[in-house]
Amino acid sequence: MLVICTGIPGVGKTTVMESMRALLEDRGTPCLIVNFGTIMFEVAVKEKIVSDRDRLRKLPMEIQRHIQRKAAEHIADLARGKMVILDTHCTIKTKQGFFPGLPRAVLDDLAPNALVLVEAPAEEIFQRRMGDPTRSRDDDSQENIQAHQMMNRAYSASYSAYSGCCVKIVENRQGQAEKAAHDFSAVMGV
Repeated sequence: MLVICTGIPGVGKTTVMESMRALLEDRGTPCLIVNFGTIMFEVAVKEKIVSDRDRLRKLPMEIQRHIQRKAAEHIADLARGKMVILDTHCTIKTKQGFFPGLPRAVLDDLAPNALVLVEAPAEEIFQRRMGDPTRSRDDDSQENIQAHQMMNRAYSASYSAYSGCCVKIVENRQGQAEKAAHDFSAVMGV
């Protein structure tokens, strides 16, 4: 089973994934949690394309597509016969506009069973971004954050229609990652 978990930068996907890992361990359910960006970064470094993860989304589209495909192929290999949660972005905001985080070729390679869209109020995401010195994130207004989340909903619907997987929206309010993980677990049947 492959479940894709998406959300915009600063929504708390990684925190929800850490809570999911703890929940699954408590229930005795083996699961591999993989971060698409980490795999993409490993591919890009191996191919000497970038040395900074936050520069990935600033690469030309053709290069991003190449790296996405290589990463998807690797993840599909990892998922054979295992329960896998893929932590990724639904869309990537670029200077040219929104780039699909899961284009058709990537969806074909991954063949997901479900897609979980993690959301939070725009003001909470804005505050999380401002308080995270470990990442080099784009400055965005709360209005732009909300617009990005709405784009994610639209893209999620198209990914679902194309791949035939269900979409579940999980709200990750500040300090409630365990609740978000519990809501997420319903899509996995655990």
